[in-house]
Formats: sequence, structure tokens, C-alpha cells
Amino acid sequence: MALEFQDKVVLITGAGSGIGRATTIKMASLGASLALCDINYDSLSNVSKSCPSVPKHLDDVDVSSSQEVSKFVSSTIDKFGKIDHVFNCAGVNPTSYPLEDTTEEYWDKLVNTNLKGVYNVTKACIPYLKDGASFVNVSSISGIRGSAQQAIYCATKFAVIGFSKCMALELGPKGIRTNIVAPGYIDTPTNAGIVKGGEAVERMKNGNALGRLGTPEEVADVVAFLFGEASRYMNGAVVEIDGGIKMSSTTSK
Repeated sequence: MALEFQDKVVLITGAGSGIGRATTIKMASLGASLALCDINYDSLSNVSKSCPSVPKHLDDVDVSSSQEVSKFVSSTIDKFGKIDHVFNCAGVNPTSYPLEDTTEEYWDKLVNTNLKGVYNVTKACIPYLKDGASFVNVSSISGIRGSAQQAIYCATKFAVIGFSKCMALELGPKGIRTNIVAPGYIDTPTNAGIVKGGEAVERMKNGNALGRLGTPEEVADVVAFLFGEASRYMNGAVVEIDGGIKMSSTTSK
């Protein structure tokens, strides 16, 4: 298979686990040079060992900090001289709470990572992107339909879609595309249903037409497509990766 991204630099946040990890490995297999960040450097280092043959830049970054993000983007430019594609994957998965039981701290944690993090990374990268570059941002099926006891998480994921569609309009005239993936029930270590196990996992499996959980690799395949030439006329699109979701209040992603 041709290495479609042989001369491309791909920046990935939340690269240390789950969908970010799978996308890192996928893009490495397609020849990309990688700028990888995660709040957990040990996880990031382990992912790096899975793709030893491609040029990489690693750093532990809290995407809610504009200073840390700006430093990471600048150091990426220092190393590679450019950024071609950006995958905004860093995020915090929900814990189910009635709204009256949530706290300001919980609000800040989700909003600052899931939404402000996308803003920080996008704003920092834009000056370095050229015609043909693109963003892929992670929303969720909970950014398309509501989920009981996940009001704050849903708010962040709905907002990612709105933010991304605006960026598609702002950046499209420059030849820079922005698209969104909305994963459903994906088998990742931080999925609340996976953590609960047992009946929660079975409910997720039964919550879509395919009767199983998705894998991070199946999301990574879509991300690679959205970065690639085959999706060159896709801009502002929301791609649901959910196996044919049924109406449910079960936790997502």
C-alpha cells in the first residue's frame, strides 16, 4: 500500500490511549511524521514504541492550557517546519450525574479539556497551516443527541460540532478543511460502560444495529480517510461511527 502521508506532519492530541493511540499507529503505518501529545507522558512513550520507524515529536501537554499548547505547537514547527493535519482527540469521558449533583469542578474539567482544548490547539495551529491542510475533531454521538445525566458532557460535544462547522467556513477559503467524527460505543479504557463492565457492556453492545462495540482502530480508519485526498471535498461534515445507533441513554465513546 502506498504511503499516502509520507511527506506529511500530523499533530495528534490525546495520543496516549484509545482512539488517539489507534490513530497514531494508523498514521504511522501510512508514513506520516507525528507530533504527539498527551497529559500522560508514560502512555505517550508506550505508543511511540509501537511505531518506532517514523519521525516523532513527543510532549506531555494539558490541552486546557493555552501556554502549554502554544509551546508544543512551536516546538513541532521547530522540529518539522510545518503541520499538515491536526487531530483534536484529547478529551474527558463522562461520569453520569443528575445535573444537581454536578460541581463547578466537574464542569471546568470537561469544558476546559473537551472544548477549550480544541479551541487552544486549533488557534495555535492555524498560522502554520497551508492549502491542503485539515483538522479532524472528536465529538460523540452525545454531541448529536442528548443523554440523560450527561448534560455537561453533551454540552461540550455539541459545542465541538458547532465550533468545527464555523472553522470549516472560516478556513475553507484558505483550502483548509475541518471535519468531525462522532464515535458511538467504542471499546476504550476510559469508556464509562467498559469501566463498569458486565451489564453495562451488554447494553452498549445491544444499543446498535451491529450488536457489538466499535474499536478505536475503526475510528482511526475514518480519521485517516478524512485527512486524505479521497475526502478532499468534505468540509464541515459530521461522520457518525456508531454501528447504527439505537435511541438510548447509555454512555457513549
